[in-house]
Amino acid sequence: MLFDDTYRTIKFCSEGLFKDKGSKFIAYAYPINFEEEAKTILNKLRTEHPKARHFCWALRLSPDRNIYRFNDDGEPAGTAGRPILNSMLSADLTNILVVVVRYFGGTLLGVPGLINAYKNSTVEALKAAHQIEKTINDLYSITFDYVNMNEVMKTIKEEDLTPTNQSFDSLCKMEIEIRKSELNKVISRLEKIETLKTEYLKTV
Repeated sequence: MLFDDTYRTIKFCSEGLFKDKGSKFIAYAYPINFEEEAKTILNKLRTEHPKARHFCWALRLSPDRNIYRFNDDGEPAGTAGRPILNSMLSADLTNILVVVVRYFGGTLLGVPGLINAYKNSTVEALKAAHQIEKTINDLYSITFDYVNMNEVMKTIKEEDLTPTNQSFDSLCKMEIEIRKSELNKVISRLEKIETLKTEYLKTV
């Protein structure tokens, strides 16, 4: 195989806690697929923790792990969002958001103390998370004449594909997810079926 077509993420929300000199750092890790989800989650946490001082966060998105954002939310630059992100990078996780909610305990921790606190609370949340491996798939739309239905369904079954959004008329249409590493084999097999046309939709 020429490239890695899997990535690691988390299945459910998880929590981690770190305390230092009276300050409390509660890390929440969430599986996400879109950047917009972060805003909703942050608003929810702000409602749930009205007395917290900071809501620092980092996210990493896409199977090739190349989209990331982080925010120090008023902490000294580089002491919060970056350590949270670095912990995600160390765990090699993507499609994930971690928000660390800080309750200030009255004693300043200094730059090394803050970096340590944000890192360790994130590590605890990731340790508690149910980590899973997913494959990178391409979503295709296929259309074909009804008379070719048996041949199409036989191919789908043999290649272990799951069709969705199916509509069966004189012209049939469905969407299928194909694992990246199997793509050429499956598409060339499908395209040998008379009347069948394939259209790439997106990578999922």
